[in-house]
Order: sequence, then C-alpha cells, then structure tokens
Amino acid sequence: MSLEQLIKKCINQDAKAQSQLYKQYASKLFSLCLKYSKNYAEAEDNLHDAFITVFSKIDQYKNKGSFEGWLKRIAINTSLQRYRENVGVFDIVNEGNIEDVTVDISNENLSIDFLLKIIQELPDRYRLVFNLYVLDGYSHVEISELINISTGTSKSNLARARMILKEKIEDYKANINSQSL
Repeated sequence: MSLEQLIKKCINQDAKAQSQLYKQYASKLFSLCLKYSKNYAEAEDNLHDAFITVFSKIDQYKNKGSFEGWLKRIAINTSLQRYRENVGVFDIVNEGNIEDVTVDISNENLSIDFLLKIIQELPDRYRLVFNLYVLDGYSHVEISELINISTGTSKSNLARARMILKEKIEDYKANINSQSL
C-alpha cells in the first residue's frame, strides 16, 4: 500500500492502516521523543500523545513537504508542550555574558552511545535547546518561539550546554588517558 493510500485510510479511521502507520514510524519518532524527554517513560508518553495528534489531525496534512517531516514536527511539538506544562518559565539571562563555546569531536574516538548519553544528561533546558539547534537545525528565533524564551536565553542555554559537553568529553578523555598509563 502506498503512503498516499495509507494516509487516506487513516483519515477514514481505518484501525489497520493506523496500526501500519504506527509500526512504520514509531521507532523514528520514539528516538526523536527521547531527545526531548527526561526519560524513557516520558518519551513513551510523548510518542503516544504525538500519535493521538497525528491520527486526529491527519486530514490536515496536505502533501506539502515530506510526511515524515510533518510527523517529526508533531512529535517535537508534543514533547516541547509537555515540557512547557511541567516546567513553566525559563531563566532570563543577559545576552552580553554569552561566551560561544565550540565542541569539536571530529578527531575524537567517541562512540555515538557516549555522545547520546552525555547529551541526555544535560539539564532539561540546555538539552532542549542543544537538540533543537544542533541536531534538528532550528534557529534561535524558532527555538525562542517553540519554548517561549528569548533568543538571548536560547543562545545562552546553547553555550552552557556546549560548555558542559566539552567538560564531560575532556573528563572522559582524561580518564581514558590515565587508564592507559
């Protein structure tokens, strides 16, 4: 069955088509939800809520852009909405005190599991901004609109996330080097 046929059947609330759509996209969307959730259980809840939204609004998909992109947007927005409901307001920071920190991992022998682990360990607000900016390509203006913060706060949170990641990578490398001596 083509994607177009599958979408039409989901619009008509065909349970088998909905199940097929879920099976086809759940793992990709779950990993996306996990990036924006505190833990595995919250990611599962966000995935569930995202699919409820998908099935209730699938008739609004107008074949403009990729369907997978539309699904990802819903999953991200669902996760961010839960975060906003649970946390409320971010700290306001002075933009003038932002130091741009870069984390160059191109020459490092770091596993993807280690990198994902340290990103997941970031404080929520830093992890959200880091994921949106670095991994999903959102601008600071878009991030500020998505999670109701100023662009300065977005920039600051990104800089702080990078600083924490840089420190964790340096600590990891120091531990590896001391073990090999």
